[in-house]
Amino acid sequence: MERAISKDNIRTVSIEDEVKRSYLEYSMSVIVGRALPDIRDGLKPVHRRILYSMYELRNFPDRPYKKSARVVGDVIGKYHPHGDAPVYDAIVRMAQDFSMRYPLVDGQGNFGSIDGDPPAAMRYTEVRMTPMAKDFLSDIEKETVDFTPNYDGSLMEPVVLPTTIPNLLINGSSGIAVGMATNIPPHNIGEVCDAVIKLIDEPETGIDELIRIIPGPDFPTAGFITGREGIKEAYQTGKGIIRIRANAFIEEGKKRDRIIISEIPYQVNKTKLLERIGELVRDKKIEGISDIRDESNKEGIRIVIELKKDANSRVIMNRLYKFTQMEISFGIIFLAIVNGRPETLNLKEIIEQFILHRREVIRRRTLYDLKKAEQRAHILEGLRKALAALDKVIKLIRGSSDPKEAKSRLIEELDLTPAQAQAILDMTLQRLTGLEREKIEKEYQQLIKDIAKYKEILSNPRLILEIIKEETEKIKERYGDPRRTRILDEEGRDIEAEDLIANEEMVVTISHRGYIKRTPVSLYRAQRRGGKGLIGAKARGEDFIEHIFLALSHDMLLFFTNMGRVYCKKVYEIPEGGRASRGKAIINLLNLRQAERIAHVLPVREFSEKRYLVMATSNGIVKKSRLSLYSRIRSDGLQAVKIREGDNLIGVQVIEGDEEILLSTRYGKSIRFSSREINETGRMSSGVIGIRMEQGDRVVSMETVKADEEGYILTVTENGYGKRTRLKEYRAQGRGGRGILTVKTKDKNGALVYSGYVKDGDQIMIITDQGKIIRINVKDISIMGRNTQGVRLIQVNGGEKVVDVAKVVEED
Repeated sequence: MERAISKDNIRTVSIEDEVKRSYLEYSMSVIVGRALPDIRDGLKPVHRRILYSMYELRNFPDRPYKKSARVVGDVIGKYHPHGDAPVYDAIVRMAQDFSMRYPLVDGQGNFGSIDGDPPAAMRYTEVRMTPMAKDFLSDIEKETVDFTPNYDGSLMEPVVLPTTIPNLLINGSSGIAVGMATNIPPHNIGEVCDAVIKLIDEPETGIDELIRIIPGPDFPTAGFITGREGIKEAYQTGKGIIRIRANAFIEEGKKRDRIIISEIPYQVNKTKLLERIGELVRDKKIEGISDIRDESNKEGIRIVIELKKDANSRVIMNRLYKFTQMEISFGIIFLAIVNGRPETLNLKEIIEQFILHRREVIRRRTLYDLKKAEQRAHILEGLRKALAALDKVIKLIRGSSDPKEAKSRLIEELDLTPAQAQAILDMTLQRLTGLEREKIEKEYQQLIKDIAKYKEILSNPRLILEIIKEETEKIKERYGDPRRTRILDEEGRDIEAEDLIANEEMVVTISHRGYIKRTPVSLYRAQRRGGKGLIGAKARGEDFIEHIFLALSHDMLLFFTNMGRVYCKKVYEIPEGGRASRGKAIINLLNLRQAERIAHVLPVREFSEKRYLVMATSNGIVKKSRLSLYSRIRSDGLQAVKIREGDNLIGVQVIEGDEEILLSTRYGKSIRFSSREINETGRMSSGVIGIRMEQGDRVVSMETVKADEEGYILTVTENGYGKRTRLKEYRAQGRGGRGILTVKTKDKNGALVYSGYVKDGDQIMIITDQGKIIRINVKDISIMGRNTQGVRLIQVNGGEKVVDVAKVVEED
């Protein structure tokens, strides 16, 4: 009958205190009893119980396999009162050679794959211990470790295993507890054994010296670790981040190349990796891949990525590293249970703790051997006494009425202990032969030597260390293998495609309807003045090329819009196309706002504090700001200049600070003034007046020149006319004036579309609204005064107009 509730058995407690206490108990249970490994054997409770159950089942490497279900049942029935699924999952992982650097379970059947395939049900698979797993339980029968009652008190289980293997480092561990987590990578057993021996010989060895012995983790799936700083930080502090990269190489073919992946990073699912690559190809984030094949077999991984003709294989491989799990970060946390509490340790402390564990195991083993040797020697001493007085013993036994009397008389008359007397009574007649008597004497003498040795070991800690060293050397000899993971000296960093892209000069074109592409400048050949030109991009409907400029592949492109905003892209991020291709919609590259269009694109190689951006608007406003203000541009753009209503940004140039500005208008007017007349302002300012214009006129071009510079101003009009005028004919004026005539604009030659500074060795490209491009040597263009119309540079058909001009700048 239930006890009645009364005031006497009701205890009032603070709910806050109770929740704290209960949660603390729960968290410690998870930390110690489930999620974190013990520093000594590197095992979590479930793994320790699996190995001990297999040991009890005599499921040894030289014995037949046993059904996994049998082992799982034994584990959960005797020691681990949890579900069968997590226990089987643990067994499966212990058998996977892609999960464990040194598997502890020898599995027969389907135990899953690196593709993420699930293992067969436990009723189908079979297991047994690996030879290394057996070494985890070496000498456990010699009271080398403490035992504790199992969950129901019916059996005893080991608190820790007396392993000769430095398992925490060689196989690593990962687990999430309450408020903490561990993530220990696997290492090479030969290197770890060398480090153990080094610390035994030289206890003062520092971590830097240990790093020379253990250069870094050694993953079962091999691969590369990029950089050593993350490894060093983890080994010194217990925490660090490393980057693991797949082993991939380019296999060159006659017509096209292919990328071969032979190793993937640790814990990466191969199937998901292939699916991710497929997604990137489908979404056009990676271009140039024609086919992906998985040719992996039992010999190893082989993923073949077929590339399209003329695809840049290095760029594609770099993008694979950047956008897929071909390169991953691995956060190292050396967290383990030390003396019942979680601690973060450095590399030296982990090895020291293993050595301390081995010292205790060997001490207890030696104590056990000494005890057994002394007990046996004691028995043999009694047998020796009996054999020395054999006739008397026989007569005494024959004269006794029962074994009890015989035992009592032996103790009394031969001065024996009860154990010795019982041993004499248990002795068979064959032990009385001369040969057996000799064996007893030989065994006794050997035991005397063993006892002396055990006592010496127990009295001399250095001898215990020598035993550890000797056993560690045997472990290295038995299980040592070559390192799989290679370590690259260069530091791991976010991959930038430009690292593997040739820094070539490119022609970048933008169409009126917003299509952009880049084309190698080598595809355009020089022609003489008056030529018909080459088709540079097909006009589609009313679309035509509006902007053309040259830049190097590694340059940053600053996209300035008519609304005064700026966006950025690297030149190599612009899709490459042939002369006749349309390109890609710029809206797919930049997050442009409604009614926003590109007004000017500026290539920049370095955002120096000593350089400035000068901007000009169609209403004649100019502004000067430091270039460094535009070095960090968000994906949705940045406001570069404040634009008033009815105005548009038309030009942007980079200057050092002492250049002169040349503004040219549609009606053929120009003004030249010093950039020092423009005060430096911030990003959000609107600027000052650069030129005053008559009604209907607008600025179409801005150029920057040095005050003492020789050369020419090239002017090109919309009907294909142009000329060179000596720069010295443009005298410097004050900012804000009305300017001087630069070209006569009449019906014949049309309005001015371009005005820029050129030299004799330069070349220019002229482009029309029909997509026609012509490349002309500047020295072939006539030199004329300011008050002239120019000569024909390109033949234009009825209605066709020149829309842009770009100067070809040869790379230094």
